[in-house]
Amino acid sequence: MQILLLLAAFLVLVAISATSVVLVNKARDDSAWVIHTIEVENQTHALLLEIRRAESSARGYILTRTPEFLDDYRSAVAAIPPEVAKLGTLTADNPAQRDNVGNLRAMLTTHLALFEREIDTASKGDVAGATAMVRDAAIGKTAEAIQNLAESMLAEETRLFELRSSNADRTQRLSSTVTIAGSGLVVAFAAISIVLLRRSALARDDAEAALRDANLNLEATVDERTADLREANAEIQRFAYIVSHDLRSPLVNIMGFTSELEELRTDIFRRIAELGGNAATAPDPLATEPALDGPDQKLSQDFSEALSFIKSSIGKMDRLISAILSLTREGRRQFEPVPIDTRQLIENVVRTLAHQAAEAEAEVTIGNLPNVISDRLALEQIFSNLIDNAIKYLKPGVPGAISVTGRTKLGFAIFEVADNGRGIDPKDHQRIFDLFRRAGPQDRPGQGIGLAHVRALVRRLGGTMSVNSELNSGSTFTITLPLHWATSKRNKDA
Repeated sequence: MQILLLLAAFLVLVAISATSVVLVNKARDDSAWVIHTIEVENQTHALLLEIRRAESSARGYILTRTPEFLDDYRSAVAAIPPEVAKLGTLTADNPAQRDNVGNLRAMLTTHLALFEREIDTASKGDVAGATAMVRDAAIGKTAEAIQNLAESMLAEETRLFELRSSNADRTQRLSSTVTIAGSGLVVAFAAISIVLLRRSALARDDAEAALRDANLNLEATVDERTADLREANAEIQRFAYIVSHDLRSPLVNIMGFTSELEELRTDIFRRIAELGGNAATAPDPLATEPALDGPDQKLSQDFSEALSFIKSSIGKMDRLISAILSLTREGRRQFEPVPIDTRQLIENVVRTLAHQAAEAEAEVTIGNLPNVISDRLALEQIFSNLIDNAIKYLKPGVPGAISVTGRTKLGFAIFEVADNGRGIDPKDHQRIFDLFRRAGPQDRPGQGIGLAHVRALVRRLGGTMSVNSELNSGSTFTITLPLHWATSKRNKDA
């Protein structure tokens, strides 16, 4: 609700601001037109003043023949054309006034020409002729026509002045109304927001009180649940140990009886050969395989194949049980944080894998690595598994290039183990971290435990692990660990 009110208030402010800008611009335009009207009126009066000055100076010169009047006349006549031009520019926006200015310009041309003839006649000494010309001009009423036209123009500008002043006043009133209304709405929104904030504050106080009441027994509840989880984890580890140990006993018996059965195989089939008439002469005591043919030979082959399958399955089961026992023992081990020279640790790991790397024609390069405080044995197992997998899953016939690099960021060490091997399908990126799960062709030895164990170790060290890989494009495993890891309750509970 508060967000909606804030949004509404924001929209109102935007609308008020936009409307105010529009109204201010319109008021400015209206004021400019009012001023423009005043300028036209002033220019019309200035033009009339120059016409009257020219007319008075001409009359004064005719009557007195004084040069000062003639100079004043010349000055006024010279000022009239610019004044007319300026008036034409100012009235260019009004078609009626443009026509009036055109008529005025024509009348002034005739009127000024008459002044020139009067001045010229008087300057030749014919005062009577000049006076007669003045009387004729009065009868022609040219000056009166100019005056009437000017008054008509002034009347038009007066009308425009009233209209434009009214528009400007209306715009000012509208702007004031919008501002007042908008301010009222903002105040109303502010009042409603204050009320809602008070309600929210009261609700928050009630919620905090309820939360404090709920948290009174939270720590005891958490301790109880943690103890239950610790006990369940210990029970799972004991169960895994017991199951693995109990499975090994019958497995040992099966392995023993299978070995005895394999030792009896030669005697069994020798007797079959004798009974079948294949041993016409005394059997060679040094011969390990009796001479068999037909069904007996096929039976011997099936018997050998069955024994081979049994021994292979027993070996796989034994390796799985050993792996489960190893994981169980590792889960019970307490981690001890110590300062570690990471480069030296990985160099030692690479040396232990030097034979496998040489057979795979792989080269392992080690870049700059940050030192950390962590569990040494856990780090050795992590990098040993990753580098061993990188060597194991290289592409056949392609020289292997494996690199180990590192950097630091925000209190964490980020390690990357990259190779140019056969890669992992993106859909199997999570599968490879599951226990006893593997991806791709199963043509390499292993039980699908290594990466699951590595991720478990990384998590116990307070870090994360991810993979970036495509088929036939190599793989990059990224390990993020705290630079300074310390033994925590989580470690103890683990």
